[in-house]
Amino acid sequence: MTLPDAVFSPIGVVRTPFSERREAPRQPYAAGEAPGTIELIPGHRYEDALRDLDQWTHLWLLYCFHLNKHWRPTVLPPRSRQGRRGVFSTRSPHRPNPIGLSVLRIVRVEGLRVEVLGVDMIDQSPVLDIKPYVPFADAIPEAGTGWIAADPEPAWEVQWTPLSNGQLDWLSDRGVALREPITAALALGPQAHAYRRIRRDGPRGTLSLKDWRVAFTVLDHALRVDRIDTGYRTAQIVSGEAPSLHAEFALRHPAADSPR
Repeated sequence: MTLPDAVFSPIGVVRTPFSERREAPRQPYAAGEAPGTIELIPGHRYEDALRDLDQWTHLWLLYCFHLNKHWRPTVLPPRSRQGRRGVFSTRSPHRPNPIGLSVLRIVRVEGLRVEVLGVDMIDQSPVLDIKPYVPFADAIPEAGTGWIAADPEPAWEVQWTPLSNGQLDWLSDRGVALREPITAALALGPQAHAYRRIRRDGPRGTLSLKDWRVAFTVLDHALRVDRIDTGYRTAQIVSGEAPSLHAEFALRHPAADSPR
């Protein structure tokens, strides 16, 4: 079979709070209100192409999974408890053509920038196209849920203690957004997975997100986030090896005895 070549050039990038694949939510609905900004390349009249987009409430964003270099015929989705699935029956990023598709809520359109909510992709993902979400054409209420119907995994409730809430607010004020990636990871449960670095010790556990450690307790189908700790050890902080943000955080919030 001879097929014509299909070559696409990015029209911009999307800025998100997620710098690594482990941080990003698995789906837009799991991202909640995670903010992002679509930035288009100047010099191509994309300002005109964005005209009237602000009359819609949601958009489809087509983008590249630019960190994935290889595809996999079968994958292990985070929600699957029954083993591997064919990649075309999943939303996995490990595809022959690494194209992502997400529905995002439009906040504002200004110049070459589109501010959105509900991002679930990696920061600086190349953007291929933008289309309006048309409810009467795009929504299919009677659509089936495929293998998920036979392999259900209801989301776990994620709760916060006053301490963890205060720590997250302190980090957010300094440009570190951890609440959304923590929620996305723990909503899938306390079990370790290829997408989640979790260590368990009975009802207590620790989730690793880059250089942060999240201590949680397993309740009745809920996970309570007890506190946040830096991933740097005391010796690294004392020696100046740890970044200044982590040193200041450790000074304000001394680490508890929790697994690292």
